[in-house]
Amino acid sequence: MPEATPFLWFDDDAENAIAFYTELIPESAIVSMGKYPDEVPGMGGKVMHAHFRLAGRDYYAMDAGPQFPFTEAISLYVSCADQAEVDRYWDALTADGGQEQPCGWLKDRWGLSWQIIPDRLIELIRHPDPETAHRAVQAMLTMHRIDIAALEAAAAGA
Repeated sequence: MPEATPFLWFDDDAENAIAFYTELIPESAIVSMGKYPDEVPGMGGKVMHAHFRLAGRDYYAMDAGPQFPFTEAISLYVSCADQAEVDRYWDALTADGGQEQPCGWLKDRWGLSWQIIPDRLIELIRHPDPETAHRAVQAMLTMHRIDIAALEAAAAGA
């Protein structure tokens, strides 16, 4: 059966992005990386084709110029077990030019959108009591980085 694998188009810094992602996320590795030959004008030494894994999932990437920048229409979702994990990913991905976005979203320094979402948020917004779920959603809408303690307080009506 064929697989659908994300393929990321970077302007000109795929190698650094891939190295950063594979160091940040456990169970990740660079599988292969081929570079454009020096004879390709403006592209010599840049990534022509890379295969890497993030948390065991395959991705491909290339450097191909600024024609098609990343948008929020695609994002990478990171499910976090606790606040420490949220903070670790958030701090790393917003460093060096990353941008905080509302509701647990951010853009990293390469412009790729990420959702850094604690499992507890999903539990609270799916709570069987609609009022509890509503309070959790309303609290989330005021946040950039998700704060689990603040979510729980809001959900409890505090």
